[in-house]
Amino acid sequence: MESLLCDEVWLSSPETRDLSHETEHCTLKDYGSADSFYTTKEDSEQAIVICLEKELSYMPEPGYLDYLQSNHLVFPRFRAVQWLIKTCSRLNFSIGTVFKAVNYLDRFISTNQCQEWKKWMVELLSISCLSIASKFNETSLASLDELQMEDLEHCFQSSTIQQMELMVLQALKWRLGSTTTYSYTELITSNIICDLNYHLHKELINQVNKTLLKSILDFKLLPYPPSLVAASALWCNLEELIPSSYTVHLTKIMKLISQDQKDGILECRGIMKAWPVHPFCNMKVSEQYPSSPVTVLLMERIDINDCQVDLSVFGMPLPGSNGNKRKREEE
Repeated sequence: MESLLCDEVWLSSPETRDLSHETEHCTLKDYGSADSFYTTKEDSEQAIVICLEKELSYMPEPGYLDYLQSNHLVFPRFRAVQWLIKTCSRLNFSIGTVFKAVNYLDRFISTNQCQEWKKWMVELLSISCLSIASKFNETSLASLDELQMEDLEHCFQSSTIQQMELMVLQALKWRLGSTTTYSYTELITSNIICDLNYHLHKELINQVNKTLLKSILDFKLLPYPPSLVAASALWCNLEELIPSSYTVHLTKIMKLISQDQKDGILECRGIMKAWPVHPFCNMKVSEQYPSSPVTVLLMERIDINDCQVDLSVFGMPLPGSNGNKRKREEE
């Protein structure tokens, strides 16, 4: 089993990483940045209120965790998220792109009616979600060939991926500005926790982001709103970095969370504290995918024609079908 992909060198900030490892590890762009878009505490607090108001509308559908477990998708999802993190690092995408891509993937699967997921389906969905997230979040894009260059068993033509992107966009109702756990990191640390010295502040952001990357790999945290997971990550890292005074900052964070959600923060914190054991280290690897059809080739990574991939297996309306239906009704 591969590591959790959150080792110190791979995710360290440009100022602190060991340059001797540059040829071995990539660094997510803007990782650990302490610079803030928000200039005042009031701006940050207002932005947090907006995020809290909309975060539930960007979560997977209720019962998603049960769906993953009943359809043997817990481990395939883990591998997909692991691939997204690794690929964003390889392509020097920002860390925010990782969280958006994972959010799209989870939301799509949670609204899906497919009862028999195959490996090629998960890989195609992962590529499509990353492509969409990069278009939304990045200023410099990678080609679709570059996205699927490593660590996949199947290779898809660009037109196939683009068709899948449209299907994902339709399923998400084109709502891409997701509120994720990462959305809260800068908001809380920039002005809510603003009395730390520069280096400690930067280290806090760095460590919190590492914790949040681990959190999107752990399926047990999926039912919790992003704000609770983010607050729990801040709690864990404040306690570790400044044990003598972390309660002062924790009090500020808790004021942002409604009273009826305090138990949820404790539960999230308990899950994180139980980590450092890899959440899948004792899990017998049984990916439980049905075999791929002959039209989807393994390992050779030969281009797959559009006509050979039936996107209807995802159990979603095909791209353009709604528009055609409306056109027929108008006629």
